[in-house]
Amino acid sequence: MKGVLLAGGTGSRLYPLTRITNKHLLPINDRPMISYGIEALVKAGISEIMVVTGGTHAGEFLRLLSNGDDHDVDLLCYAYQDRPGGIAEALGLTERFVGDDRVLVMLADNIFGKTIKPTVEAFMEQPKGARIVLSHVEEPSHLRHLGVPELRDGKVVGIVEKPENPPSSYCVTGAYCYDPTVYSVISNLVPSGRGELEITDVNNYYVEAEMMEYDVLGGFWGDAGESIDAYYEVNDHVRHHGANLS
Repeated sequence: MKGVLLAGGTGSRLYPLTRITNKHLLPINDRPMISYGIEALVKAGISEIMVVTGGTHAGEFLRLLSNGDDHDVDLLCYAYQDRPGGIAEALGLTERFVGDDRVLVMLADNIFGKTIKPTVEAFMEQPKGARIVLSHVEEPSHLRHLGVPELRDGKVVGIVEKPENPPSSYCVTGAYCYDPTVYSVISNLVPSGRGELEITDVNNYYVEAEMMEYDVLGGFWGDAGESIDAYYEVNDHVRHHGANLS
């Protein structure tokens, strides 16, 4: 199984912190944000990773991570997204790297308190399709800014992006597992109103095909790129409690 870490985007929600660097290079506690994503993949048993980035600071990832030896990565590759075309488009750039393997895709600004290894293990036992990680969110006002699944009889029956009336109290986090068919799904996507290929459309394809499974991850989850307040909330949690714990 291959790992893909998405570290592109302009980081506009973290201005002015990101005026001079990529948001995934900002510090979380005592190290750069992206190192937690790499650690999450490695602790889940994935040692072949591709980092997808873009913008004017892409070279800084190579300077920071080099060939991955310091992070226990066996193979570390890079891809460049030359325009903000969405998460699904960024994933599409990794097709040759992933090949016929399965893939775990993770947004590099998502920080998990606990390891995602159980999700990887469950997905490897899954015959085909996709698997997502959900997190419980208490505040409906927060859910209105996230992707929210509708759940029925232990199944995901739909995912709504930024719903006015959230259909559940869970959000879809930025960790997704797919079999190799994901690349043919991406190639048939139509750009959304904002001109991007949306990962929610990818996930809903697997939902409609009845090939979507999910796990609810207990403990902390935070999107450090969501806002300045969220960034500092993630920092505080990691400083006091750590991340990617077994």
